[in-house]
Amino acid sequence: MTSSSEPALTIAELEAKYPTYCKVLRYLLVEGKNQQAIERTVCWDRLATLHNSLPKRYKSPDYLFCLFRREIEREKMLTNG
Repeated sequence: MTSSSEPALTIAELEAKYPTYCKVLRYLLVEGKNQQAIERTVCWDRLATLHNSLPKRYKSPDYLFCLFRREIEREKMLTNG
């Protein structure tokens, strides 16, 4: 039997922190982290849990990864000319 020192988060707690998880994902992309590294983060795990629990309400982390990466690339193009 495995025990954790931290209690499991409820869906409501995950939902409350959803904007934070999105900000962290975006920050990791800005920092140049690759997808494999990002997939090993707590942020990715929490976004995946939300998507798996409430797929109509929350997009998959893969979708968010592509969306944020595209936004960041677009912002770089606009600032560089």
